[in-house]
Amino acid sequence: MTTTEADPTADGPGAVGPHEPGATGEPAEPSGATTSGGPNGTRREQAFAARRAGTRQQIIDAAVSLIADQGFTATSVEDIAAAAGVAKGSVYYNFGSKSDVFEAALTGGLERLTLTLSEARAGLRGKEALAALIASLLEQISAHPDFAKLLAAEVFRVGREWQETVGHIRARVIEFYAAALREERPGADVSLLAASVFGATLVAGLEWLVFQPEREFDEVLAAVLELVTDL
Repeated sequence: MTTTEADPTADGPGAVGPHEPGATGEPAEPSGATTSGGPNGTRREQAFAARRAGTRQQIIDAAVSLIADQGFTATSVEDIAAAAGVAKGSVYYNFGSKSDVFEAALTGGLERLTLTLSEARAGLRGKEALAALIASLLEQISAHPDFAKLLAAEVFRVGREWQETVGHIRARVIEFYAAALREERPGADVSLLAASVFGATLVAGLEWLVFQPEREFDEVLAAVLELVTDL
């Protein structure tokens, strides 16, 4: 007897929904993944989790590249799926919506930046810490130019679905600069100054990448440090 597979794009009984693994090309979750299952079960679960994490990162990377190039509104889920090399349903299975993909991209990039800044200023205080933070941000802009473009477009924007999530991480990032400035100006309100240093470094980094790529890293760093030297 011939059996008929469910059409992932069909409606009605037997259709596979866009959030189900069968509609996406995603590997189905291992049977019994919610139970202990012994060592073999654990290895299967770990392998499944690793594959899914890899797919999620492919989707995020594709979204960052596309949105940096053509903007959020002009980028469709179909575009993201094609660039990531996955089925459209895989995007919905892993994230739920285009906005969720973008929020994950911003959140992940800002978390990476937070970790990098924390490492950069370790053991330093005041102006030395501030210089290290500026250099670290410029290095991140150089290493992740597409994300830097998104960051510049979104980190000071309000009214987005992801505003609250991104806002919390943005505050943590700027606090690194504020902490260094407070060490130079005890008791002063440095919140606006810290945001200004962060913003100036971000804009200088993008100017370098987009309009003056012939400049060396040390030139760009020196320009920003000269700007903030009297802070």
